[in-house]
Amino acid sequence: MRRIALIFALALGAVAIATVGGLAPDAGEAASHREAPAISLDAPADISDFFMFRSYEPGHEGNVVMIMDVIPGEEPSSGPNYWNFDPSVRYAFKIDNNKDGKDDIEFRVQFKNEFRGVTRDAGLPLSYVALPPITALDGSGSEGLGLRQRYSVTMVKHGKRTKIARNLIAVPSNVGPRTMPDYEDLASQGVYETKKGIRIFAGQRQDPFYIDLGGIFDTLHLRREPLPLLTEAEDANDDANAFGFDQLAGFNVHSIAIEVPASMLTKDRKGTNATSQPKLGAYGATSRQKVRIGHRESSNSSPWVQVQRLANPLVNEAIIATARKDRWNAVEPEDEKQFLDFYLNPRLAFALQTVYGVPAATSGRTDLRDLLLKYEPGDERLSELLRLDLSVAPTPLADQKRLGPLAVGGPDAAAWPNGRRPGDDVLDVAVRVVGGPNYIAARAGDGINTGDTPLPGAFPFLGTPESGFDVGNHS
Repeated sequence: MRRIALIFALALGAVAIATVGGLAPDAGEAASHREAPAISLDAPADISDFFMFRSYEPGHEGNVVMIMDVIPGEEPSSGPNYWNFDPSVRYAFKIDNNKDGKDDIEFRVQFKNEFRGVTRDAGLPLSYVALPPITALDGSGSEGLGLRQRYSVTMVKHGKRTKIARNLIAVPSNVGPRTMPDYEDLASQGVYETKKGIRIFAGQRQDPFYIDLGGIFDTLHLRREPLPLLTEAEDANDDANAFGFDQLAGFNVHSIAIEVPASMLTKDRKGTNATSQPKLGAYGATSRQKVRIGHRESSNSSPWVQVQRLANPLVNEAIIATARKDRWNAVEPEDEKQFLDFYLNPRLAFALQTVYGVPAATSGRTDLRDLLLKYEPGDERLSELLRLDLSVAPTPLADQKRLGPLAVGGPDAAAWPNGRRPGDDVLDVAVRVVGGPNYIAARAGDGINTGDTPLPGAFPFLGTPESGFDVGNHS
């Protein structure tokens, strides 16, 4: 049994430990929605998901896309103060391009608020008003956009800072059709392209993650006993939910998406492309400035402190013990060795075995350590990163398989754990592989096979957010 478990773990790499321990009663929501005690109190800095993949938009296959979703569980009708990025948070994408587990390139994104237009001039209590309807982010048609957010993007490479973009405008929350009669047209105005071929978007999107939260976190209460036991047809059907309830349906997130030519990420200090080492490692991070009491210096001089990081999905809330979660968020990925026991002895496997009475691989999981924390099995350096092999061609959206390496009819090599795309079913794959061959054979999972909003095949790759006026599926 152990040999079979290792074979599947080797095939899936980072997937193998994704939900370890996350099904215990004290776990938070999945896909890093409120995954640690401290960050659950700081929604604007809470990264719900991190994606990285080769673009599958036609004509853009040579680019790498990174997406950071924050503010999990945005209820669409939460006015009059709708959801926004936090100007006091630094949002960052950090990339390792030489396999040492440390940051080589960083893209920093910071926001600022401005109060303007009809809201300011008339002293209105509403951030967004149809006076006139909001049809533009700037100029004529933007008068009703009373609270507007601008942002800048800075690239830090080998210690050198370069301003990639400045004074871009974030797309506001989807209030409703009277206020924003053509939201998708408004959102399209928030896609910017720089002279270096970098595309950038920041604004509200529909939460792409899909999961039966209520069942999973009711101590592994999958909705078929003793295991889901999906049929092959159910497992292969990406368009139908076999059983379970997607509790994230109808909720939104705030997304920052950046698309960068792969050559810009793989170039070494000499400016040459590292084509012989096409693997990148990356993660998303949020930071706040440290508060200093009794100092004369301004807050702008205070050091930035990391409050959350996220690479592979489900790691913190599903692997790391509750008492260590806040500490885990604060340290760098290359310092992962201090958490090694949680990878070698996955608590999720123990929980599955205890709840269902079906044998699982519960200890000595050096395979999980090697594949989640290393670029190569023989590497002595440990770092928790989402890794992407640029030599693997992207799979067109229509041909993508949500189960990736475990897909019925053959694997999808461009799926998680080789990076991660918005449509990848990381929960189902992770539960099966962590559980081992018995859980793979049973096709264990939460029964939610697809999200509630179709995913587009073009940048920024996430669906239209639910509007506050039209929301009606939360009752």
